[in-house]
Amino acid sequence: MDDITYRRARHVIEEIKRTVQAAEALKDGAYSRFGKLMVDSHYSLRDLYEVSCSELDELVSLALEVDGVYGSRMTGGGFGGCTVTLLQAKAVDKAILHIQVTTKTPPPVKGKRPIIL
Repeated sequence: MDDITYRRARHVIEEIKRTVQAAEALKDGAYSRFGKLMVDSHYSLRDLYEVSCSELDELVSLALEVDGVYGSRMTGGGFGGCTVTLLQAKAVDKAILHIQVTTKTPPPVKGKRPIIL
């Protein structure tokens, strides 16, 4: 098996395991454990499946710098798009502000600037 196929298969196998663990974490109300699984999933998508991009990696990293954030990961088809972040309600405004102030200026997209919600 070539290296690319191995890494893609490894991601899928490990993601199945993470999904089972995530369901258990949610049942237990263990948001910190669930958040770590989200981050592990993002890193696997980035490193093994290679479908992330620098902008998504930056958003995940910045979100994780905020107190009250449990986890963050890319979502969707990859190669751009969006992230989903699990955080305490009291951390929402702080996370939004931190990302808006700290992120690199995004390039225009079809004449419009991306909006961070």
